[in-house]
Amino acid sequence: MIAVCGGSTLGYWPQGVDSPPVLPNLWFRFSRSDQGIGWDGYVVSRARYKGFGSVRSTARLQMACVNEKVDNVGDLGEDGSELDEKSRNGHVTVAGRAVSQLATVGNSTNIMWHGCSVDKAERQKLLKQKGCVIWMTGLSGSGKSTVACALSQSLHRRGKLSYILDGDNVRHGLNRDLSFKAEDRAENIRRVGEVAKLFADAGVICIASLISPYRRDRDACRALLPEGSFIEVFMDVPLHVCEARDPKGLYKLARAGKIKGFTGIHDPYEPPLNCE
Repeated sequence: MIAVCGGSTLGYWPQGVDSPPVLPNLWFRFSRSDQGIGWDGYVVSRARYKGFGSVRSTARLQMACVNEKVDNVGDLGEDGSELDEKSRNGHVTVAGRAVSQLATVGNSTNIMWHGCSVDKAERQKLLKQKGCVIWMTGLSGSGKSTVACALSQSLHRRGKLSYILDGDNVRHGLNRDLSFKAEDRAENIRRVGEVAKLFADAGVICIASLISPYRRDRDACRALLPEGSFIEVFMDVPLHVCEARDPKGLYKLARAGKIKGFTGIHDPYEPPLNCE
């Protein structure tokens, strides 16, 4: 979310933040719209935060994003009827005024979110299910992949569409350029989290099965999805049990010094504190 005051960006806060800063004339808005027809927004009136729960259903706002600057150009009204849904060449008409939707995200400049009339709700209606992410985390040998496959089979028998993002499998393609160094492991989880978000947006039940040892990385993936759409499952199996199983022979190699930085042996595993 982006906080703006006047025409300047004041700061960024993740969706679901419990207590955003108190600033005069502060406005919050989503940095993208699922409807693809402008920006959904929340109002925080003069120097007073009204509370996220009550603010979620407030009127939408008109926002223009130009070169990382955000300009509040007024209230759309309850139904957003004042917004011209037609967008051309990266611009949208707001209250008779053409404003740019081009944005900068990370190292990507001059990009624009392109919406579609077939949205998540329509896809879920077609599939007769709700898209979500079931994130299975635990030590190597804890049974993540086995349980993920069993869950997928059970869902399939019930007529539910699911897809598994397995930690080893994604490293055969999407993440084959990443090592097991700390920074690469974080990037591995970030990429999988983004892909999982896309599956959930498509209405698919995405089952992510990865060691994902660090809480901060798992929490970052959780923050990508709406509340209730990220289900964290902790495979709480002790290290000595996982090592006794050793289905891939990795613990043996790690003990022999042939694998460095192995989770549970050399590197820590941070168990979830409040998993579903």
